[in-house]
Amino acid sequence: MNEEKRLSTTQLAKLRSVSQEQMFGQLSTLGLIEKHDDKWQLTDAGTAAGGVYLTGKYGQYVAWPEDFQLPNAPSKPDAPKLLTATVLGQQFELPANKMNYILSELGWIKKGLKGWLVTEQGLAMGAEQGEDSRSGIPYVRWPEKITRNRALKDNIDNIKGVDKPKTDTDKMDSFRHKFEATHRTTDGHFVRSKAEMLIDNWLYMAEIVHAYERKLPIEEEMYCDFYIPTGKVYIEFWGYENDAKYQARKQEKLAIYQKYNFNLIELTDKDVLNLDDILPRLLLKFGVQAY
Repeated sequence: MNEEKRLSTTQLAKLRSVSQEQMFGQLSTLGLIEKHDDKWQLTDAGTAAGGVYLTGKYGQYVAWPEDFQLPNAPSKPDAPKLLTATVLGQQFELPANKMNYILSELGWIKKGLKGWLVTEQGLAMGAEQGEDSRSGIPYVRWPEKITRNRALKDNIDNIKGVDKPKTDTDKMDSFRHKFEATHRTTDGHFVRSKAEMLIDNWLYMAEIVHAYERKLPIEEEMYCDFYIPTGKVYIEFWGYENDAKYQARKQEKLAIYQKYNFNLIELTDKDVLNLDDILPRLLLKFGVQAY
């Protein structure tokens, strides 16, 4: 009698036309394998499903019957399905590397020496740190609910150049509509005050990539004054110290920055007069070097 052919998990992934990471992730989610000391091991459920240990060139590994079929996932409402950047990219019709850079720009992951590492903000979104079983390269997995996240969808739409109508919240932002952006900066931005023009010009001359009035990557509708992708730093310029409505708006914004633990630099009129002394020191705290 011929011995039944067995496939490694990598071979099984290739046969099913999915990535190695996806296959290990699926088997782990179904409770068929689990990691111990950086090595995948069979669980009792995995053995019952037909998994065995074989020994090859690189030592012992888990193998599966050639006709192995993944069982249905147990019903666990408290255990959300986790998606890799590859799967996320497929849903949004983007390559995995671009998907990772979008997630990084949102501040949910950061580039490691190799691969991607989840940030504190990413953990708050339900992400989990993963690691390639062979190379050890880190990657991040995401709950399925992330596909409905407004901030993520807005960023993807921006990348794709999708025009979106103004929302009621946009129309209700009285401050941004009361003070029109009429001051043109050196790099072509139009900002709302001379102080913002000086800040923008300083960043441009320091060759620091920055965005003006970028929407924060949160569900709440809020825009920062400036955003620096390197270091994931937000800059707010506070003026109108004697305006009660402005002060109330300032406190609301500060509460949101604190809620999400964003990197924030606050500038006043006095600071704007000494940007060469103030900004390099403040930026360096977040790993951004000027000049």
